[in-house]
Amino acid sequence: MEPRLQAADLGFFSALAMAGSLSAAARELRITTAAVSKRLSHMESRLGVPLVNRTTRRMSLTVEGETTLRHARSILAEMADLEQQLGASRSTPSGLLRVNATLGFGRSHIGPLISRFVRQYPQVDAQLQLSVDPPALTDDAFDVCIRFGPPPDTRVIARKIASNQRLLCASPAYLQAHGEPKTPAELTRHNFISIRQGGEAYGVVKLTRGKQGSSEAIKTRGNLTTNDGSIAVQWALDGHGLLLRAEWDIRQHLASGQLVQVLPQHHTPDADIYAVYPAQHKSAARVRAFVDFAAEAFTPLGA
Repeated sequence: MEPRLQAADLGFFSALAMAGSLSAAARELRITTAAVSKRLSHMESRLGVPLVNRTTRRMSLTVEGETTLRHARSILAEMADLEQQLGASRSTPSGLLRVNATLGFGRSHIGPLISRFVRQYPQVDAQLQLSVDPPALTDDAFDVCIRFGPPPDTRVIARKIASNQRLLCASPAYLQAHGEPKTPAELTRHNFISIRQGGEAYGVVKLTRGKQGSSEAIKTRGNLTTNDGSIAVQWALDGHGLLLRAEWDIRQHLASGQLVQVLPQHHTPDADIYAVYPAQHKSAARVRAFVDFAAEAFTPLGA
């Protein structure tokens, strides 16, 4: 009797869920959309439950689909770890590596990093997903997540791979037209470019004079808001206002003089860069190798 669920089904369904639509999954799997739909229908028929709610544009998982996906990801990760541990050369990274990162940092740093990593370790199959909000750290959807700040969950391993701080900045043209603030209180009279991402505080800037000085929270206002850091930086370059942005994203503009740091004697809360991964993946050579590779690559970034 043929089993109702096979290992290949788990990989297919995991890829389908990550893609978000039948057509996107077809492109990812390099088959036709009709073939994806047919395979999904056969899988649902064998299991006897619907896994996906289909619409003309999008799809969503049913309750049974969510359960299947959760177990599929866990089983696939365990299979990959088992294959590696049973391999002839456990020290050689291989298998599927799933990485999540934020949009801006993912595009500018993690994408190129993975390109170099798989060239050095060709037996690794890497998947990179970028998102505004970090995924749930207890979810087994990814092997490694690159995020800013230490995670609040102690059930995962977090390794700092680079130092990072957020800096207040503006273009010389804006400062010439509106004046340069000399104290935190003067920030309230300036136009702020805001970035709304994840659960970060919106419309408030926290500043500390020196490293051990007293802290104060400044409520800001402005007429430009976005959830994309690169757009916010461009607005600052265009002279629209003050911007609080990660050092990695504006370092070149500060060096060239296109942006000027404001209130350099004050500090914002650290936003160091961490590689976060579940404890059960710490023995996987592909995870260890990637985290080591990232830490070495980003050493100049945090220097």
